[in-house]
Amino acid sequence: MTKGSSDVPDTRALYRKYRSKSLAEVVGQGHITDVLQRALKQGKIAHAYLFTGPRGVGKTSIARIMAHEINDLPYDEITQHPDIIEIDAASNRRIDDIRDLRDKVRIAPVAAKYKVYIIDEVHMLTGESFNAFLKTLEEPPEHVVFILATTDAHKLPVTITSRTQRYGFRSITQEDACAHLRSIATAEGITIDDDALALIARHGDGSFRDSISLLDQLSSLSDKATPITRAMVEQVLGMPSEDAVTALLAAHEAHDAQGIIATLQLLGQDGIAAPIVASQLIQAIRERIGGSPQLITLLDDLIEVARSPRPDIKLLTVLLRQTATTPVKYAASAVSAPELKTLEEEALKPKPKEANIRKTVAAAPVPQKEQQTDTTKGKEDVKEQKPTTRPQSDRRAFDWDTYVTHMKEHHVALSSILAKCKAESNEETLTIYTGTAFWKKKLDGTKYQPVLHDVLRELGMGELAIETIPTTMPPKDSQAAAIAAIMGGGEEIELRDD
Repeated sequence: MTKGSSDVPDTRALYRKYRSKSLAEVVGQGHITDVLQRALKQGKIAHAYLFTGPRGVGKTSIARIMAHEINDLPYDEITQHPDIIEIDAASNRRIDDIRDLRDKVRIAPVAAKYKVYIIDEVHMLTGESFNAFLKTLEEPPEHVVFILATTDAHKLPVTITSRTQRYGFRSITQEDACAHLRSIATAEGITIDDDALALIARHGDGSFRDSISLLDQLSSLSDKATPITRAMVEQVLGMPSEDAVTALLAAHEAHDAQGIIATLQLLGQDGIAAPIVASQLIQAIRERIGGSPQLITLLDDLIEVARSPRPDIKLLTVLLRQTATTPVKYAASAVSAPELKTLEEEALKPKPKEANIRKTVAAAPVPQKEQQTDTTKGKEDVKEQKPTTRPQSDRRAFDWDTYVTHMKEHHVALSSILAKCKAESNEETLTIYTGTAFWKKKLDGTKYQPVLHDVLRELGMGELAIETIPTTMPPKDSQAAAIAAIMGGGEEIELRDD
């Protein structure tokens, strides 16, 4: 209800209706209001104050309250006091506007003790305007107090900030925002779930004004029988559901490309914009990053979605990027070519030791007569059991440099790929780290796979299973490996003193 009326409803926006009327009523900025209240009680009034901080946290509201309390005036939002002058620097930024201000500050107050100038978004003044304002700010008349407010304090000249008392405003905490919103909802008779209230507070991103405005927007959905729910808030805001966000993160961590694509398609059909999806993913990752450091890379990539000219495509590629660099077993199974599947199965199949093969052949000699009468069968048996590699004692130790040099002499195209890779081996497996999924796909193709095995045999390095991994080789040092895991990967390099 408005003042002086008992039957006219108060139709003001809720953020104006519930704006604080005194420093004692301000919520969430106690580190500032406590100091200001003490100073006022002691009669210590500065000639210039600078209020800095994010939007919607109460800078202008406290400036207005401060202007009234400096002059011992009751706070009245509706009536503009002649000695409290508000200036929007964004629209009064020219040097002529500042010269006009400089002339008017000399005029004594009309009815109050001090003439208070509130200059909002002061960082918008031009360089010439700052220079013209500086002299007045440095030596103002005794009856003038300046209160400057800005969201971008770093844009102010040092000559300005050094001549003010600066107060840094903080973003409102989730707890303070929820408590304040609950008190407003109760006073307005708005029925709302705690989960919905928490989502509104979080969406406000530390701004009371934004949070209260959203509650005002949703208030029409409330009645005693049907409270406002989280789903209603998500629908009004065009936000993905919490389940959808959780599903996307789970699919990303499981390298489930189809799951990611399907979820994004459903969100697109619901009209949910990609930047909003990215924003919710960022929020979800921030809440769990302590226990999931592997999400750091994804978090960094998601920031770029809103800046992209095609945020929908950017979001898709960001989420799918890691599925293209999965460990070898998953990546190989995702390739549709039958030949690659066969190669993987053969590589994973346990191979008998060569010594055992030789014992088997020696223990079962073929009669001379049968070999002559059934020549074909004998050849097949020998082919099946004849070892394809030298005995273990005769096998040449694998050497990557020798391997690549041989490729360069006989298979130039393949050597150019291997030159970009790193490798390690044991007695049974050669593991090639390709660095990218593109080079992995090349090496896994039917064109190069046989050559990789043939050269091993030609060099006498035996029959090794070949695995390709589309990442850089992990550091051998355990501490370096741990750091690389936290940072999302890395490559170990060797420093030499030349």
